[in-house]
Amino acid sequence: MAKDVESSELGFAQEWDQPVRYMERTRSYYLGLGYENPYVWAHYSQVPFTPLRKPLRESILGLITTAVQFVPDKGPQGAGAPYNAAAKFYQPYKSPINQKQDLRIAHVGVDRKNANMEDMSCWFPLAAARRAVEVGRLRTLSPHFYGLPTNRSQRHTLEVDAPLILEMLRADNVDVVVLIPNCPICHQSQSLLARYLEQAGISTVIMGAAKDIVEYCGVPRFLFSDFPLGNAAARPNDVASQDYNFELALRLLESAPAARTTVQSPLIWSLDPSWKLDYSNIEKLSEEELARLRSEAEQARVTARELRLKSLGS
Repeated sequence: MAKDVESSELGFAQEWDQPVRYMERTRSYYLGLGYENPYVWAHYSQVPFTPLRKPLRESILGLITTAVQFVPDKGPQGAGAPYNAAAKFYQPYKSPINQKQDLRIAHVGVDRKNANMEDMSCWFPLAAARRAVEVGRLRTLSPHFYGLPTNRSQRHTLEVDAPLILEMLRADNVDVVVLIPNCPICHQSQSLLARYLEQAGISTVIMGAAKDIVEYCGVPRFLFSDFPLGNAAARPNDVASQDYNFELALRLLESAPAARTTVQSPLIWSLDPSWKLDYSNIEKLSEEELARLRSEAEQARVTARELRLKSLGS
Protein backbone atom coordinates (compact mmCIF):
# COMPACT_ATOMS: atom_id res chain seq x y z
CA MET A 1 0.00 0.00 0.00
CA ALA A 2 1.33 3.45 -0.91
CA LYS A 3 2.47 5.45 2.11
CA ASP A 4 0.20 8.45 1.40
CA VAL A 5 -2.83 6.18 0.97
CA GLU A 6 -2.05 4.34 4.20
CA SER A 7 -1.62 7.64 6.07
CA SER A 8 -4.98 8.85 4.77
CA GLU A 9 -6.72 5.65 5.84
CA LEU A 10 -5.25 5.98 9.33
CA GLY A 11 -6.57 9.51 9.64
CA PHE A 12 -3.13 11.16 9.70
CA ALA A 13 -2.79 14.88 9.05
CA GLN A 14 -0.83 16.16 6.09
CA GLU A 15 2.94 16.03 6.61
CA TRP A 16 3.21 19.84 6.58
CA ASP A 17 0.41 20.29 9.14
CA GLN A 18 2.83 20.99 11.98
CA PRO A 19 4.39 24.17 13.40
CA VAL A 20 6.34 25.96 10.67
CA ARG A 21 10.10 25.71 11.13
CA TYR A 22 10.76 29.42 10.77
CA MET A 23 14.48 29.30 11.53
CA GLU A 24 15.02 26.74 8.78
CA ARG A 25 12.63 28.50 6.40
CA THR A 26 14.22 31.95 6.80
CA ARG A 27 17.74 30.52 6.54
CA SER A 28 16.92 28.90 3.19
CA TYR A 29 15.14 32.06 2.05
CA TYR A 30 18.05 34.41 2.70
CA LEU A 31 20.57 31.97 1.28
CA GLY A 32 18.38 31.94 -1.83
CA LEU A 33 18.54 35.73 -1.95
CA GLY A 34 22.33 35.58 -1.88
CA TYR A 35 23.09 36.29 1.78
CA GLU A 36 25.73 33.73 2.68
CA ASN A 37 26.08 34.32 6.43
CA PRO A 38 23.06 32.66 8.08
CA TYR A 39 21.65 34.45 11.10
CA VAL A 40 22.60 32.96 14.48
CA TRP A 41 19.50 32.70 16.66
CA ALA A 42 19.58 33.21 20.42
CA HIS A 43 19.82 29.93 22.33
CA TYR A 44 20.09 29.29 26.08
CA SER A 45 20.29 26.15 28.17
CA GLN A 46 19.13 27.84 31.39
CA VAL A 47 15.84 29.74 31.67
CA PRO A 48 14.84 32.07 34.53
CA PHE A 49 11.45 31.61 36.17
CA THR A 50 9.54 33.88 38.56
CA PRO A 51 6.34 32.42 40.05
CA LEU A 52 3.40 34.76 40.51
CA ARG A 53 3.93 36.87 43.61
CA LYS A 54 0.19 37.37 44.13
CA PRO A 55 -3.06 36.24 42.51
CA LEU A 56 -3.94 37.73 39.14
CA ARG A 57 -7.06 39.32 40.61
CA GLU A 58 -4.68 41.46 42.68
CA SER A 59 -2.17 42.07 39.87
CA ILE A 60 -1.46 44.87 37.42
CA LEU A 61 -0.87 43.49 33.91
CA GLY A 62 1.18 45.12 31.17
CA LEU A 63 1.05 44.42 27.44
CA ILE A 64 4.24 44.54 25.38
CA THR A 65 3.99 44.62 21.59
CA THR A 66 6.30 44.83 18.60
CA ALA A 67 3.59 46.59 16.60
CA VAL A 68 4.04 50.27 15.81
CA GLN A 69 1.68 53.22 16.09
CA PHE A 70 0.30 54.31 12.74
CA VAL A 71 1.90 57.43 11.24
CA PRO A 72 0.19 58.44 7.95
CA ASP A 73 3.26 60.00 6.31
CA LYS A 74 5.32 56.81 6.61
CA GLY A 75 3.78 55.06 3.64
CA PRO A 76 1.49 52.02 3.27
CA GLN A 77 0.87 50.32 6.61
CA GLY A 78 -2.58 48.74 6.36
CA ALA A 79 -4.13 45.66 4.83
CA GLY A 80 -2.19 44.47 1.78
CA ALA A 81 0.78 46.73 2.52
CA PRO A 82 4.19 45.40 1.52
CA TYR A 83 7.06 45.28 3.97
CA ASN A 84 7.62 48.90 4.95
CA ALA A 85 11.01 49.60 6.51
CA ALA A 86 10.15 53.31 6.71
CA ALA A 87 7.58 52.55 9.41
CA LYS A 88 10.03 50.79 11.73
CA PHE A 89 10.87 52.12 15.18
CA TYR A 90 14.18 51.73 17.00
CA GLN A 91 13.55 52.89 20.55
CA PRO A 92 11.19 51.39 23.15
CA TYR A 93 8.06 53.41 23.69
CA LYS A 94 5.07 53.54 25.99
CA SER A 95 1.62 54.90 25.25
CA PRO A 96 -1.43 55.61 27.44
CA ILE A 97 -3.72 52.64 27.28
CA ASN A 98 -6.90 54.71 27.67
CA GLN A 99 -6.36 56.53 24.36
CA LYS A 100 -7.62 55.25 21.02
CA GLN A 101 -4.94 53.01 19.53
CA ASP A 102 -4.06 52.22 15.94
CA LEU A 103 -1.18 49.77 15.83
CA ARG A 104 0.15 48.35 12.57
CA ILE A 105 2.47 45.47 11.59
CA ALA A 106 3.57 46.39 8.05
CA HIS A 107 7.06 47.27 9.33
CA VAL A 108 7.94 43.64 10.09
CA GLY A 109 8.10 40.32 8.23
CA VAL A 110 4.63 38.94 8.87
CA ASP A 111 2.81 36.41 6.69
CA ARG A 112 1.33 38.85 4.21
CA LYS A 113 -0.44 36.17 2.20
CA ASN A 114 -2.36 34.60 5.07
CA ALA A 115 -2.37 36.90 8.12
CA ASN A 116 -5.09 39.47 8.63
CA MET A 117 -3.65 43.01 8.68
CA GLU A 118 -6.90 44.84 9.47
CA ASP A 119 -8.09 43.52 12.83
CA MET A 120 -5.71 44.84 15.50
CA SER A 121 -7.02 42.27 17.97
CA CYS A 122 -5.12 39.61 16.01
CA TRP A 123 -1.81 41.06 17.22
CA PHE A 124 -2.70 43.28 20.18
CA PRO A 125 -5.15 41.72 22.70
CA LEU A 126 -6.09 44.95 24.45
CA ALA A 127 -9.83 44.37 24.11
CA ALA A 128 -9.54 40.87 25.56
CA ALA A 129 -7.39 42.19 28.42
CA ARG A 130 -9.99 44.83 29.24
CA ARG A 131 -12.72 42.20 29.33
CA ALA A 132 -10.56 40.11 31.67
CA VAL A 133 -10.43 43.08 34.04
CA GLU A 134 -14.20 43.54 33.79
CA VAL A 135 -14.89 39.97 34.94
CA GLY A 136 -12.38 40.18 37.79
CA ARG A 137 -9.58 38.00 36.38
CA LEU A 138 -7.16 40.91 36.78
CA ARG A 139 -7.01 43.80 39.18
CA THR A 140 -6.33 46.27 36.38
CA LEU A 141 -4.19 46.98 33.34
CA SER A 142 -1.10 49.14 33.45
CA PRO A 143 -1.80 52.78 32.53
CA HIS A 144 0.45 52.26 29.50
CA PHE A 145 1.28 49.58 27.00
CA TYR A 146 4.86 49.20 25.79
CA GLY A 147 6.54 48.90 22.40
CA LEU A 148 9.68 46.80 21.93
CA PRO A 149 11.73 47.38 18.75
CA THR A 150 12.39 44.44 16.47
CA ASN A 151 16.17 44.26 16.62
CA ARG A 152 18.44 41.72 14.95
CA SER A 153 21.12 42.63 17.49
CA GLN A 154 20.51 40.43 20.52
CA ARG A 155 23.07 42.41 22.50
CA HIS A 156 21.23 45.68 21.85
CA THR A 157 17.91 44.13 22.90
CA LEU A 158 19.38 42.85 26.16
CA GLU A 159 21.66 45.76 27.04
CA VAL A 160 19.66 48.77 25.80
CA ASP A 161 16.00 48.00 25.06
CA ALA A 162 15.23 45.56 27.88
CA PRO A 163 16.46 47.86 30.69
CA LEU A 164 14.37 50.71 29.29
CA ILE A 165 11.25 48.54 29.18
CA LEU A 166 11.90 47.32 32.73
CA GLU A 167 12.19 50.91 33.92
CA MET A 168 8.82 51.73 32.33
CA LEU A 169 7.17 48.69 33.90
CA ARG A 170 8.50 49.46 37.36
CA ALA A 171 7.31 53.06 37.10
CA ASP A 172 3.80 51.70 36.43
CA ASN A 173 4.02 49.06 39.21
CA VAL A 174 3.42 46.23 36.74
CA ASP A 175 3.25 42.75 38.30
CA VAL A 176 2.82 40.48 35.26
CA VAL A 177 3.37 40.90 31.55
CA VAL A 178 1.94 39.47 28.32
CA LEU A 179 4.30 39.81 25.34
CA ILE A 180 2.95 39.52 21.79
CA PRO A 181 5.51 39.23 18.95
CA ASN A 182 4.81 39.30 15.21
CA CYS A 183 7.69 38.44 12.84
CA PRO A 184 10.49 35.90 13.36
CA ILE A 185 12.92 38.44 14.82
CA CYS A 186 10.07 39.87 16.93
CA HIS A 187 9.68 36.45 18.51
CA GLN A 188 13.35 36.39 19.41
CA SER A 189 13.35 39.96 20.76
CA GLN A 190 10.30 39.30 22.93
CA SER A 191 11.82 36.03 24.15
CA LEU A 192 14.99 37.83 25.20
CA LEU A 193 12.91 40.47 26.97
CA ALA A 194 10.79 37.85 28.75
CA ARG A 195 13.96 36.25 30.10
CA TYR A 196 15.29 39.63 31.24
CA LEU A 197 12.04 40.54 33.02
CA GLU A 198 11.83 37.18 34.78
CA GLN A 199 15.33 37.71 36.13
CA ALA A 200 14.11 41.06 37.45
CA GLY A 201 11.15 39.43 39.25
CA ILE A 202 8.29 40.05 36.80
CA SER A 203 6.29 37.02 35.65
CA THR A 204 5.78 36.79 31.88
CA VAL A 205 3.97 34.84 29.20
CA ILE A 206 4.52 35.08 25.45
CA MET A 207 1.60 34.72 23.05
CA GLY A 208 3.37 33.72 19.85
CA ALA A 209 3.20 31.87 16.54
CA ALA A 210 6.86 30.93 15.90
CA LYS A 211 7.27 27.92 18.17
CA ASP A 212 10.76 26.96 17.10
CA ILE A 213 12.26 30.41 17.67
CA VAL A 214 10.74 30.92 21.12
CA GLU A 215 11.54 27.45 22.42
CA TYR A 216 15.06 27.52 20.94
CA CYS A 217 15.75 30.75 22.82
CA GLY A 218 14.18 29.38 26.00
CA VAL A 219 11.44 31.25 27.86
CA PRO A 220 9.49 30.75 31.09
CA ARG A 221 5.94 30.50 29.66
CA PHE A 222 4.77 30.30 26.07
CA LEU A 223 1.26 30.12 24.64
CA PHE A 224 1.67 28.86 21.09
CA SER A 225 -1.05 29.48 18.52
CA ASP A 226 -0.56 27.74 15.19
CA PHE A 227 -1.57 30.88 13.30
CA PRO A 228 0.19 32.92 10.57
CA LEU A 229 2.93 35.29 11.71
CA GLY A 230 1.38 38.58 12.73
CA ASN A 231 -1.81 37.06 14.14
CA ALA A 232 -0.56 35.31 17.29
CA ALA A 233 -3.28 36.68 19.57
CA ALA A 234 -6.49 35.61 17.85
CA ARG A 235 -8.36 34.83 14.67
CA PRO A 236 -9.69 37.89 12.81
CA ASN A 237 -13.07 39.30 13.76
CA ASP A 238 -13.55 36.53 16.29
CA VAL A 239 -14.14 37.81 19.82
CA ALA A 240 -14.50 34.29 21.19
CA SER A 241 -10.99 33.39 20.01
CA GLN A 242 -9.62 36.61 21.49
CA ASP A 243 -11.02 35.84 24.92
CA TYR A 244 -10.19 32.13 24.73
CA ASN A 245 -6.52 32.64 23.92
CA PHE A 246 -6.09 35.45 26.42
CA GLU A 247 -7.61 33.29 29.15
CA LEU A 248 -5.19 30.50 28.20
CA ALA A 249 -2.33 32.97 28.64
CA LEU A 250 -3.61 33.97 32.08
CA ARG A 251 -3.99 30.33 33.13
CA LEU A 252 -0.44 29.68 31.99
CA LEU A 253 0.77 32.53 34.19
CA GLU A 254 -1.02 30.89 37.11
CA SER A 255 -0.24 27.24 36.52
CA ALA A 256 3.18 26.87 34.85
CA PRO A 257 5.19 24.59 37.17
CA ALA A 258 8.61 25.62 35.86
CA ALA A 259 10.47 27.35 33.06
CA ARG A 260 10.05 26.18 29.44
CA THR A 261 6.33 25.55 29.90
CA THR A 262 4.58 25.62 26.51
CA VAL A 263 0.84 25.32 26.03
CA GLN A 264 -0.58 25.02 22.52
CA SER A 265 -3.92 26.65 21.85
CA PRO A 266 -6.37 24.13 20.35
CA LEU A 267 -7.70 26.79 17.99
CA ILE A 268 -6.87 26.25 14.32
CA TRP A 269 -6.45 28.86 11.63
CA SER A 270 -7.99 26.98 8.73
CA LEU A 271 -9.26 23.51 7.87
CA ASP A 272 -6.75 23.65 5.01
CA PRO A 273 -3.22 23.67 6.47
CA SER A 274 -1.54 24.50 3.17
CA TRP A 275 -1.07 28.13 4.31
CA LYS A 276 1.93 26.84 6.27
CA LEU A 277 3.79 26.26 2.99
CA ASP A 278 3.76 29.91 1.94
CA TYR A 279 5.96 31.94 4.28
CA SER A 280 9.47 32.60 2.89
CA ASN A 281 9.35 29.33 0.95
CA ILE A 282 12.19 29.54 -1.55
CA GLU A 283 10.89 26.48 -3.39
CA LYS A 284 7.76 28.38 -4.44
CA LEU A 285 9.60 31.35 -5.98
CA SER A 286 10.68 31.84 -9.57
CA GLU A 287 14.02 33.35 -10.59
CA GLU A 288 12.22 36.58 -11.49
CA GLU A 289 10.57 36.74 -8.08
CA LEU A 290 13.90 36.05 -6.37
CA ALA A 291 15.53 38.91 -8.26
CA ARG A 292 12.73 41.28 -7.29
CA LEU A 293 12.81 40.21 -3.65
CA ARG A 294 16.61 40.54 -3.55
CA SER A 295 16.33 44.13 -4.79
CA GLU A 296 13.57 44.92 -2.29
CA ALA A 297 15.58 43.41 0.56
CA GLU A 298 18.60 45.56 -0.27
CA GLN A 299 16.50 48.71 -0.44
CA ALA A 300 14.86 47.84 2.89
CA ARG A 301 18.31 47.36 4.47
CA VAL A 302 19.40 50.79 3.24
CA THR A 303 16.21 52.44 4.54
CA ALA A 304 16.45 50.69 7.90
CA ARG A 305 20.12 51.64 8.29
CA GLU A 306 19.36 55.30 7.62
CA LEU A 307 16.45 55.34 10.07
CA ARG A 308 18.48 53.57 12.74
CA LEU A 309 21.31 56.12 12.46
CA LYS A 310 18.81 58.95 12.54
CA SER A 311 17.16 57.44 15.61
CA LEU A 312 20.47 57.07 17.42
CA GLY A 313 21.36 60.66 16.63
CA SER A 314 18.09 62.12 17.90
